[in-house]
Amino acid sequence: MTKTTTLDNGLRIVTQDMPGLETVAMGIWNSVGGRDELKKVNGVAHFLEHMAFKGTTTRTSKQIAEAIENVGGDINAYTSTETTAYHVRLIADDLPVGIDILTDILQNSTFAEEELEIERGVILQEIGRTLDSPDSKLFDQFQETAFPDQPIGRSLLGPKDIIKNISRNEIKTFMESNYNPKKMIVSAAGKVNHDDFVERISKTCSNLPKGTSDNRIAANYIGGEYREEKDLEQIHFIASFEGTDLHHEDYYSLLVYNSLLGEGMSSKLFQEIREKRGLVYTISSFAFPFSDTGLFGIYAGTGEKQIEEFIPVLCDELKNSPKTISENEIKKGKAQLKANLLMARERANSRCRSAANQLLYFNRVIEPEEITTKIDKVTKDTVERIAHNILKTPMTIASIGPIKKLETLDKIKSRLN
Repeated sequence: MTKTTTLDNGLRIVTQDMPGLETVAMGIWNSVGGRDELKKVNGVAHFLEHMAFKGTTTRTSKQIAEAIENVGGDINAYTSTETTAYHVRLIADDLPVGIDILTDILQNSTFAEEELEIERGVILQEIGRTLDSPDSKLFDQFQETAFPDQPIGRSLLGPKDIIKNISRNEIKTFMESNYNPKKMIVSAAGKVNHDDFVERISKTCSNLPKGTSDNRIAANYIGGEYREEKDLEQIHFIASFEGTDLHHEDYYSLLVYNSLLGEGMSSKLFQEIREKRGLVYTISSFAFPFSDTGLFGIYAGTGEKQIEEFIPVLCDELKNSPKTISENEIKKGKAQLKANLLMARERANSRCRSAANQLLYFNRVIEPEEITTKIDKVTKDTVERIAHNILKTPMTIASIGPIKKLETLDKIKSRLN
């Protein structure tokens, strides 16, 4: 059963008791991410996430880790374009330990200079690893190309020159200015008593930051082309368009289209381009929804010799797929979505994260029955409509590798007309 409570300071708490479990997943989600940064401190949201584990007024970084690991739990965090989350998983009896640690790091972090310099080096290595990984770098460059000169398009890690110079005060100020209980969700799923959980959170969350900054600007999808000639064995390639936001009426139709077009070995792209023609090693489609926009695209890895045949075949599939979708494919896509939803509900960490995100984006927890009903309402007509509409949006192309034979953006776009 899902229960929610809102404290006087605006902090929302949600729990989902899962009978039969002896563990609990718990986390604090913040409606603050990379797109809330100013350009001069690009990467600060991710840097802050790292620094939260580096010591508080009462604990060292080692003591933070030991407190969780000594009871067999795990602790982690992540930063995304629109959210930052700090989360733990523990034996249910040890939930008070997790509450104590997460509320401590969000209220009492010291951002010690010596720890900051160590973590600066760690993040610079993380950036280096991304730059050395063609597919990781490609996805960063692709989003920047889709949303040029906008916070939503910038790398979450930030550029090296900013990370090398970002100060303790800038990190601390970002937290104090942007974190606010009204923009936070505390979520727990597993073996958890709602009233006890609320009581503990209310006692330990009296000193959360009360930031009032609002740097988030509306996204403006533009599209374009990123090309990087590099001596690699494969060309890493993305072709994308503007997708839907999370609130769009065709959101679930897009997810069904994504499933049948490029998810799994029975998908249209996998069967036609890999299994039938052998033009790629990997190919898949993706849908990245945000609060006010979205991206829909295809990622593939192909050879220098295969790229000349690959592009026309891919364009033919994109152009013709809306006209060749069968009722059986719609049925399969809907079944896959519902199966993924219900399987995820068997995992405490998935339910914990899902409830938090739903409260952040929709101001309520959406029960699975409502989601499956929306999936059931998807039809062949709605999928064809969203597939056609996507192709009408500006195209984004990103590629890294031996790309001399790769057609220009204009040439590729002409193939879709």
